[in-house]
Formats: sequence, structure tokens, C-alpha cells
Amino acid sequence: MKKFFTAVSLAVVGSMLAVGCSSDTNSDEDQVSLEIFQFKVEFRQQFEDLVAMYEEENPHVSINVRTLGGGSDYGATLRTNMSSGDEPDIFNFGGPTDRDEYREYLADLSDTEAAQLALDGTLDAATDGDEVLGLPYNQEGYGLIYNKRIFEEAGIDPQSILSLDDLENAVQTLDSQKDDLGIDAVFALPGSEAWVLGNHLSNVYLAPEFNHSIIDAYESDTVSFERGDEMHRFLDLQADYSVQPVASLDYSQQVEELFSLQRVAMIQQGNWVYPTVYDMDPDFAVDGIGFIPIPLEGYEDHLPVGIPQYWAVNKNSDDEVVQAAKDFLDWMYTSDAGKDAVINDFNFIPAYEGYDASEIVDPLSKQIYEYSEAGRTIGWVFMGAPTAWSDDELGTNMQRYLSGNATWEETLEDSKKAWESARQ
Repeated sequence: MKKFFTAVSLAVVGSMLAVGCSSDTNSDEDQVSLEIFQFKVEFRQQFEDLVAMYEEENPHVSINVRTLGGGSDYGATLRTNMSSGDEPDIFNFGGPTDRDEYREYLADLSDTEAAQLALDGTLDAATDGDEVLGLPYNQEGYGLIYNKRIFEEAGIDPQSILSLDDLENAVQTLDSQKDDLGIDAVFALPGSEAWVLGNHLSNVYLAPEFNHSIIDAYESDTVSFERGDEMHRFLDLQADYSVQPVASLDYSQQVEELFSLQRVAMIQQGNWVYPTVYDMDPDFAVDGIGFIPIPLEGYEDHLPVGIPQYWAVNKNSDDEVVQAAKDFLDWMYTSDAGKDAVINDFNFIPAYEGYDASEIVDPLSKQIYEYSEAGRTIGWVFMGAPTAWSDDELGTNMQRYLSGNATWEETLEDSKKAWESARQ
């Protein structure tokens, strides 16, 4: 009888301990909160929807997402947050310049499943020795996005546009038929967006100078603008045949008000605009748009393709927060639910193995993937420039040029001096 009582007592005590442990597991002390600060406005809602799904599957994790538009606004705000101690647990950085700037905050992610599945070359700009300090968002590409209907009605074959001469002839044809085509202008150049000018436009003409290598750009003490004349000609062509005034035209006006409403024939942008165009006009987005590569002598019919940003985990966060951040990023890129969102909701071109490329549905991303597979790509070297140089120096100088406050020679010379000064 005593043995029976002892056994029962032990069972009851064990049961109580089990209940107590279960209670502790669900207590507030075991909750993990993540703060994500990310720059990609184009997929903000889709990303927040995925986060909500993750929270449902992982009720002990609470995630707050803050999104701020790309370019200098995000970078400046992130620097302010870091210096003030308001540090996010997950944030974004660009190429090796950003990697070095935020080095003291970057946790090693080489133990994540996502890092093991990253495609060849996609981790180069985020690697330091044996440490992987960031996970690639996706692959992106850009060029001239054109309206298929307008080109067809104007009698222009977009595949025939390979050189700047070809592009100029097409632009003049479109301009001469503006009224019949129902467009305000051929282009919509958002001159108020320094990143469109200093990052993407310039990159096409800087890439050959740095052998299409972000690392070569990062290690260079100077920039020569070997293709400065071509860049000048392309910029002038857009500005002269754009909705005016270009100096005050912004990204939203360019993509939403002008291109999505079919008031211009083409815009210089990337596949990241697809969700916005789709929200404005699904039929137009699915069947009515495509890429024309920006003409570059010697690299005709090539698209610039690269990794736009990396996800970083703040190693200064608590250990359990760092692990929770890694777990979330792994889930986003390797789980069935996450992979489905990456392809179908984010409209990303995956930078990881394990995806079915045939599932890429939007025409812009599909075209970029095809160019990438064929090796017809131009490197993304602008992220190897000195910190904030592309926006704050070159982009700003190009804006001064467009406003008539600087000559082209001054634009290039001032930008070159700023690069060299930053590298001293």
C-alpha cells in the first residue's frame, strides 16, 4: 500500500511539474519579439501578410515590420537608428560598402539553411572570410519597360532596338505619333529620384569599367567614367522626350500615374514595379509590358541583373532573438509557404536553390530570368561605390545637370572627386 501511495504521489507530482513546465513555455517570458526594418515598399503588404502567417504558425514569436522607401531615405534612417540605440533585429544592407559600415552589427548567418541554398555568386558581396553576413533578397533586373500596345500601333519592333541610334529612331517615331497613340510623352523620367539616376542609369555605363564586378568597384580608388559620353546621350534622350518637368517628377508619378495608366510609352525601371502596375491594371501588367535593354555598346541586348539588398540579423540582439530572426528568414525562403509567397506574392526572382522557375508568373521577372540563364547580363557595380556616393554625389550632381545648374563635364568631375575623396 505504501508503495502504491508513493507511486501515485510521484505521478501526481510529475503531472503537476509537467503542467508547470507547460505553463512556463506559454508564459510571457518565453515570447520573442522581432523588430524588422526593411526598405522594399513594393512588397510591403505582401511581406506583412507572410509575417502574419508565420506568427500564426509560431505563436511565441511576435514580429513588428517597419517599411521605409528605398534609396537614401532608408539608409539615412537606419544610420540614425543605429547611432541612437534604436536598433532593429533584422534590417537590410546593400553591397560590400554597407557590409563594412554595419560590420559591428552583423551576425554570422552561415549556419542558416538559406545560406547553404543561396545560388553561386549571390553571397559574394555579403561574405567576409568564412562568415556570411547577409542573405540575398532575390535577383532583380531593370531596363526600359515598354508598352506593347503602343509600340505595335507605332509599328516598332522592340527586339530591333539594340543601339542608341536604334533607340533614338524609335523615340522620334513615338514622339511624332503622340496624339494618335494617346500618350503625353515617350518617357517619364523621375528626376527627383536620385537613385534612379545615380544608381541604375549610371550602373549600365559604369559596369564595363569595373569588369561588371561589385568587388572591383569597391576596391577602386577612382572612377573614370569611360562610358560617360554614352551615359550623357541616354540621359538627355530620356529628359528631352519625358513628361515635364523632370526635376519634380517622382517614382509614384512615373509608375502609377503615367506608365500604369498608359500615358507614356516606356520608363526606366525594374521588375519590382510589377506589383504596382498589376494593382493599377492587372490585364496590362500580365499581357502588355516587357523589357527593352538599355543600349550599351559591346553589350547589346543585355540586362543589368543583381542582388538588390541583403537581410541582416543584428548580433547585438539577445541570443534568443538572433536565433528567432534566423529561423524566420530560413522559413521565408525554404518552407513551402514561404517559397510560394516569394514566387507568387512577392513576385521575386529567387536567389536560392529549390524553386521551380516555371512558376515565375510576371513577364518582367520571367524575362530577367531568361536573360540571366542565357548569360546576357550586366553587373550591378553601383553597390560597390563609396557609401552614399551613388545617391548623394552622382545622383545629386545629375539632378543639378537636369535642372541646368551644372554642365555635364562638371557633373562627372565633381562626382569623380567625391569618389576619390571618400576612398582616401
